[in-house]
Amino acid sequence: MKTELTTVALTLGDAAGVGPELLAKALATTPVPASTAWVIVGDRWVWDRAQTFASVTVKSTVISHFDEAKAGLSFLALPMLQESDVPLGKANAHAGRAILRTLEFCLDAARAKQINAICFAPLNKQAMKLGGLAFDDEASHFANYLGVRDFYCEFNTLGDLWTARVSSHVPLKDVAKYITTERITAAASLIHKALVAYGISKPLIAVAAFNPHGGDGGTCGREEIDTIAPAVAALQASGMDARGPFPADTLFIKARAGEYQAVVTMYHDQGQIAIKLMGFERGVTVHGGLPIPITTPAHGTAYEIAGTGTATTQAMTNALLVATKMGASK
Repeated sequence: MKTELTTVALTLGDAAGVGPELLAKALATTPVPASTAWVIVGDRWVWDRAQTFASVTVKSTVISHFDEAKAGLSFLALPMLQESDVPLGKANAHAGRAILRTLEFCLDAARAKQINAICFAPLNKQAMKLGGLAFDDEASHFANYLGVRDFYCEFNTLGDLWTARVSSHVPLKDVAKYITTERITAAASLIHKALVAYGISKPLIAVAAFNPHGGDGGTCGREEIDTIAPAVAALQASGMDARGPFPADTLFIKARAGEYQAVVTMYHDQGQIAIKLMGFERGVTVHGGLPIPITTPAHGTAYEIAGTGTATTQAMTNALLVATKMGASK
């Protein structure tokens, strides 16, 4: 790897959704940062069609391997699909299979130290499962493919406010069994490390309660007393600035005001609803606990508007910049 260069792989996402055109629009208006190589990876026809949909022309240098990348924007062709196999606006096994193979190509490059970060345009889990995804989500696929055995989770971010989850894509009825002191401390430690890599040297971390009103002193559940408070104490003993547990229905009011840089939530929607209400069009998902930074917009494939060129690009642009910043830190 060229040590002076931060190389970020950019994948086109689901060819049937808005991902390719979002990436085209974002790259048309976002200069590549200094000492950075952004490398678009995917089918050439998908990329050309995306520029047409977005009414932009994005200049890039054609390369055949990541090691050929220089500062600026490059395109690395990875033929996977025929246009007739991917109707716009529908979850499709062909598109899902191409997503998986393209991401695995980039993960292989990460293992070979050829790239510093990955940013992917929006995916669709149904399409990926039709295409062979054997896990609940892409995060689990990444961890398995890279041989990660320790705790990992998705972070949802909105500028300088980040959230981590103790449990993620599991049925709500099963969440309580995931709430352990070990998982809470692992999630907080991961997001602390990620925020330091992002440039926040001493993040203040709030830990959410699980039960309504924080359990009301044990009368509405004991997870706060038996599990979450001991986890917060352990984090404080390790030197982290962690506070809580706080009732989730008021915690995000303080987080929005800038009192905390990170919130550790107990389950998926506890943080996702708050973050998406505050800035759906700006949010970024960061995959934590992996050996390389991986980011994506926090929204989905928006099949209903695919091909119209009307999707907004702020989250895509933010995902590009977060991946670049974290990749440079790595």
